[in-house]
Amino acid sequence: MAMRLSVALAALTMMMAPATAEETVLLHAAGSLRAALSDVAKSFEAAGGGKVQAKFGASGLLKDEIAGGAKAEVFASANMEHPQALAAGKRSGPVVLFARNRLCALARPGFELTPAALLDRMLDPQTKLGTSTPKADPSGDYAWEVFRKAETLRAGSSAALEKKALQLAGGPTSPPAPQGRSIYGELIAQGAADIFLTYCTSALAAQRENPAQQIVQLPDALAVGADYGLTVMNDASVAAYQFGMFILSAEGQRTLAKYGFAAPVLPQ
Repeated sequence: MAMRLSVALAALTMMMAPATAEETVLLHAAGSLRAALSDVAKSFEAAGGGKVQAKFGASGLLKDEIAGGAKAEVFASANMEHPQALAAGKRSGPVVLFARNRLCALARPGFELTPAALLDRMLDPQTKLGTSTPKADPSGDYAWEVFRKAETLRAGSSAALEKKALQLAGGPTSPPAPQGRSIYGELIAQGAADIFLTYCTSALAAQRENPAQQIVQLPDALAVGADYGLTVMNDASVAAYQFGMFILSAEGQRTLAKYGFAAPVLPQ
């Protein structure tokens, strides 16, 4: 179970001490956080907090790497379960909710789609429906949650959507995104999918690169939110704890908000 924010912050603060600028923080983070946490890392480095060496990818795969012995100090996941698994295994400290996201539908240009028609269009046998890979990537797990919600609206929807979903990203053998570009926008542009269920922040990034691509909000009955969890490994450096605190700071949270995340630590 994730600790309350105040308790988590107190635990981290007690472990704080002056760090040297020469220290390098090893960050493992969800791919959807690439732009936001890269920006946060630059601010941290500029403030003299040390260098941040980041590895971005599917949170489930990163969690498995860390559990298998890969060296990491800070883990920022697109769900709470993966960092909680590391904490339960005594590999890390408390897990803190540090950002929230939502799922959206990214659609190819010219594809007729509205929130009200989303379920019909996803179920249409002619529609190519793209998702990330469940278990390996929380985005895929959230898509499957959408499918389960669809079942309450129309019997048989969940099985039909699971069967037709094209798991195009976030898996161990999925193709990487071109350098500096959105994998979701690329897949839509290549015609691999007509609709891709992905994070709203990722859909916005794809649309910035491909302005004709559409973003459609999920209707309330299908809406799924994503809670992002942060944890610091037990053997992490002082600089790593400071970077975790920096992500939770007002400056770090404002940066996350700038990239479209809901920042729960910011005062309302």
